[in-house]
Amino acid sequence: MDNIVNLYTDLVNKNYKHGKYHAFNISDPKPRNIHKASVRDRLLHHAIYKVLYPYFDSRFIHDSYSCRQSKGTHKAICRFKQNFWKVSKNNTRTCWVLKCDIKKFFASIDHTILLNILSTYDIDAETLQLLKVVVKSFDSGVVGKGLPLGNLTSQLLVNIYMNKFDQFIKHELKCRFYIRYADDFVFLSDNKNYLFSTLQIANKFLEEKLKLNLHPNKVFTKTFTSGIDFLGWIHFFDHKVIRPATKRRMIKRIKHNQKAQTVSSYRGLLSHGNTHKLNNKVFSEYK
Repeated sequence: MDNIVNLYTDLVNKNYKHGKYHAFNISDPKPRNIHKASVRDRLLHHAIYKVLYPYFDSRFIHDSYSCRQSKGTHKAICRFKQNFWKVSKNNTRTCWVLKCDIKKFFASIDHTILLNILSTYDIDAETLQLLKVVVKSFDSGVVGKGLPLGNLTSQLLVNIYMNKFDQFIKHELKCRFYIRYADDFVFLSDNKNYLFSTLQIANKFLEEKLKLNLHPNKVFTKTFTSGIDFLGWIHFFDHKVIRPATKRRMIKRIKHNQKAQTVSSYRGLLSHGNTHKLNNKVFSEYK
């Protein structure tokens, strides 16, 4: 309680200073550098998120699915399939998919641009100053760049940052079949050339307005029926299967950890796709 009172006093007197971060690495499966704030700072992060999330969430587009209540990967995948059926006219036309990924997403967030975006909203000066303290508490090795993966506020702030792009795509380009989950986003169309032109415009906006770059090895255009890798699954018009890399990682983990919780979590994952054979193969060996 004393610590909470001290934090409150610092905030009221405008003396709050953000502490240092504890850095550590994880693999989920690719290596990530996590920065964890102190309990004192995390308490403030949660308070900021609790107050500001409802305000900003109501201003996001419907087809933004990352780190939002009543959204998530399953809703995004469902929407993805719905868009396919609409674009393909119930699989009677070829549906093309443009899949994009932003390179070093969290590490590339520009502090000045983010703070300028925040200033365009109806937020009081004291709250803006507090957000500035949180944003400026971290950089990714380049001064004025980056948000820490370990902060709850970072999840909200990157959605605010990317909302600028979402609004442009929806209201300026008038792209109807567009879905974004964090730094992954897709466009669907029955016109391949339309997707190529959309890619050029979208890439220019990201580079000029948000100082973000698309990952050169993770941008592709292909037909839906050839299989689209999106949000952990390979999607086809009539089914979806788990990524081969995810399958290998799952088998490896179950082999070394056959606890009931581990097995149950993977059973839950597999239940969302067409994985009957895989389910039987894996869990018959590791009961």
